[in-house]
Amino acid sequence: MDDAVTRTNRVSSQLKAIYKEAILPAEKRYRYDYFYESPFLTDVEFDAKPQVMLVGQYSVGKTSFIRYMLGRDFPGARIGPEPTTDRFTCLINGPEERTIPGNALSVHPDLPFRGLERFGVSFLSRFEGSQLPSSVLRSVTLVDTPGILSGEKQRVNRGYDFTKVVAWFAERADLILLLFDAHKLDISDELKSTIDVLKGHEDKIRCILNKADQINRQQLMRVYGALLWSLGKTINSPEVLRVYVGSFWSEPLQNLDNAELFEQEEADLMKDLAILPRQSAVRKINELVKRIRKVKTLAYIVGYLKSQMPTVMGKEKKQQKLIQDMPNVFRTIMKKHNLAPGDFPDINKFSEKLNDTKFSEFATLKMEQIQLLEDCLSKSLPKLMEELPSEKDSPETLRAKMGDHAGNSPSLIPVPNRSNKFGKANDGASNPFGFGEEDQDNYWALEESAERLKDSFEALGPVGGFLSPQVAKDVLVKTGLQKDQLRQIWNLSDIDRDGYFDHHEYVVAMFLCDAVIQKGRPIPSELPVSVIPPSKRALVKGRGF
Repeated sequence: MDDAVTRTNRVSSQLKAIYKEAILPAEKRYRYDYFYESPFLTDVEFDAKPQVMLVGQYSVGKTSFIRYMLGRDFPGARIGPEPTTDRFTCLINGPEERTIPGNALSVHPDLPFRGLERFGVSFLSRFEGSQLPSSVLRSVTLVDTPGILSGEKQRVNRGYDFTKVVAWFAERADLILLLFDAHKLDISDELKSTIDVLKGHEDKIRCILNKADQINRQQLMRVYGALLWSLGKTINSPEVLRVYVGSFWSEPLQNLDNAELFEQEEADLMKDLAILPRQSAVRKINELVKRIRKVKTLAYIVGYLKSQMPTVMGKEKKQQKLIQDMPNVFRTIMKKHNLAPGDFPDINKFSEKLNDTKFSEFATLKMEQIQLLEDCLSKSLPKLMEELPSEKDSPETLRAKMGDHAGNSPSLIPVPNRSNKFGKANDGASNPFGFGEEDQDNYWALEESAERLKDSFEALGPVGGFLSPQVAKDVLVKTGLQKDQLRQIWNLSDIDRDGYFDHHEYVVAMFLCDAVIQKGRPIPSELPVSVIPPSKRALVKGRGF
């Protein structure tokens, strides 16, 4: 098994053990599932692929974005200016194209959707899986949500609590993409309530201002400012959310005024998505830490309420008094146990839940369980974090953690890279056989080699389109050439001098190695112009070569 996959499985198995031994007993004792409306975690949720959830009003381009990511249509996809996606759709990898009904999806033993059963048949009938073979879905699960409407009538007619379902997915998502249309910046009541339930997950949220190619530069500046202003009023946070601006589908831009900006923005977003599987283990640890802190605080609250109840008479009266005085109860517990305000549940929702309980039936506080939770935060999870790669690692410890072939991990997302949509012609875009030698600006002698080596480059696991220095070094060392020869080849191939190999630089390096090994040619002092990728020739000229 691949070393990187083994490492991920090892982290998941340790998290499962920590959860079952220390956290689950406390959740059951203090009724975490009831107060937070969050079911207990199952093994499959720890093993699940990273999830990306797309949220936004209707016709903002959520489904088109997914189709752009996949590079193809998917079963059940419907796109139009009217509200077309009327259900939650989970896109999963599989050998054949088919749709899976929600009821069947919720009981699938290998998928983390069993918790959705609590929303009932009315929701499950509007939930489906879309299975298709996809290199993207091998590493990530995409969740397409219904377009958010405006008005109370539409919300009631859904037949289920839309915001609670979004909250369930948000808790399990690794990334939440909040899409806006450049022509529809109004935030409806349902969209505001949806954003409200994302509170606590701000680190996962990325905003996308879509269809921005349909307005000019001056209008874009005003629209961007208006969006930030609207978000500032809706999301009560001093930090500004990251907003990606562009046109996220395969069609060419309608307006090229901001083409360079849109290309850079799309590259940044795609890099965020491409490295998502690498961060999956850290994200799982992060979510478990948040859950532990909430469980510990809940234990103190429930234990305190239980301790305040009389033993014989006046239980109901005392309970009502405590509920009405809940702000002071929270403050008392916070000061006594030195807890953070952010670890406490929403006071209004919590009080509503308390009205349907009997404090006298609550479990008493067990300090042994609190200590187990503290040990998770101070010992078990920090120790697990030490097993993950970090900037403090030496090359030796990094190889020990990631394995000698860590770059071969399949857990990477191949993202779209289509320069023609930004007004740039791809090499050979107008002719399937590429450019001829007479076109000196665009001709590349290694074009066919680039096509042939594409699969081997992807197999090495480029992150964001780049091979790390260690992976690139390992590839060159395996050629068997002398160290001095490899040094010269590296200097010629790493054209932009960033220490990483992109696809084109990898092709140049393989060409030079092949020339020495197969044809016995000497390594040139500088690259012929025809061998330098056209996109990098300006860099070479800038260095005076």
